[in-house]
This record gives sequence, structure tokens and C-alpha cells, in this order.
Amino acid sequence: MINTIAKLGAFNVWANETLLRRLDSSAAAGQEIPQPVLRLFSHAINAQCIWIARITGTQSPVKVWQEHDLAGIHHWHEQSSERLRELCEITDEAELGRHIQYTNSQGDAYDSLVSDILTHAVTHATYHRAQAATKMREGGLEPVNSDFITYCREMSGQVQPQL
Repeated sequence: MINTIAKLGAFNVWANETLLRRLDSSAAAGQEIPQPVLRLFSHAINAQCIWIARITGTQSPVKVWQEHDLAGIHHWHEQSSERLRELCEITDEAELGRHIQYTNSQGDAYDSLVSDILTHAVTHATYHRAQAATKMREGGLEPVNSDFITYCREMSGQVQPQL
């Protein structure tokens, strides 16, 4: 049986790393990274940290809309993307069905299933990476294709990884 949540966790790492490589190569070429790109990608990475903290019952090290420079995004990606992938991969049925009570950034209380949180964390990041791609294009940078099917094609060897 295919573990879709585990596959989504691996996709999320790939998508974050694909976008980071493009931003790194753009910066190395002397191109300025538009601030909205950094803001949106910071938010996506911060949200990963926050959801991991909620699942593990720990304090988040970042705020929802805390902004990072490219080095900071790398740092928080290294702290959270692989950890989120691990949670997606190793979480068993009992844990997937566990309810988490938490308060969001506006102070509203919620109760969500771990399976829903893990799925949301990946789809939320996908949404904001797409927004970042739009802002990259508007800022004169060529965005990457971070679609799930592109990940699947790369993993199966049908296409070469993007630079």
C-alpha cells in the first residue's frame, strides 16, 4: 500500500530544496531576491516549524510571519523540512488519528487530527511556494516547477532535476 502522507513529506523536502537551489543560483548570479519571495518562503518554512511544535508538544522557535534572509530560510529548512518528512513517514495509524489541541496565531482554539495537520503542512507550503514563484517572475527571476507530478517524474528518472 502506498503511504501518501509519507510521499507528501518527501515531496515537501524536494520542493523546498528545489526552490532553495534556484534562489541560491539567482543570488550567486548577482540577482536580487525580491522581498515578497523571501517573506512567503519564510512563512511556509515557519509554518512547518509551528506544526511540528504542535504535534510534538514543544514551543515553536519562530513566529508565523517572521521574515528571514536566504541564509535564515536555509537554517529553518534544515531544522524543519526533514523533521516534517520523518513525522509523515514514521507516524502510525494511532498517531495519525490522535487529536491535537492548539491555539492559532490569532488566539483561536482548535482541535485537529495529526493526519490532517501533516497533510495541511505540505499543502500549505505548496500554496506559498506557488505564490513565491509568481513573485519571482514579477521580479524578473525564473521560477522553478515545484509541482508534485514534477517531483514524481524526477524520482522515477523520467526528467532531470532542475537547477
